[in-house]
Amino acid sequence: MNQKAISIRPFIGAKDFELSRRFYQDLGFQESVLTPKMSYFKNQGLGFYLQDAYVQDWVDNSMIFLEVEDLPRYWSELSALNLTANYKNVKLIPIRNYDWGRECFLHDPSGILWHIGEFAK
Repeated sequence: MNQKAISIRPFIGAKDFELSRRFYQDLGFQESVLTPKMSYFKNQGLGFYLQDAYVQDWVDNSMIFLEVEDLPRYWSELSALNLTANYKNVKLIPIRNYDWGRECFLHDPSGILWHIGEFAK
């Protein structure tokens, strides 16, 4: 393929669409409502589609890796949002170090698992 890709935008589901919309807004994403059952969320040119659709097997197996420049700083800002107190079922798992780099984990209100990390330099 000789064509340049512009973006990649996964589709994720939501068990409670309104709750997930608020969660991603609190996380710092800007929402563009596309239809009553789908929104596009973006932050600094990166984004994904959130759907008012829930299939447990699909959501339980959905994972997104978000690469960040400074993971300790991102973790600090993420922790300060107090998401686990404000949203039932949201989980935060602290930074873990690996041979390839390091990452922390965030489960959204529906169970989507976000890997947030940085690669070793």
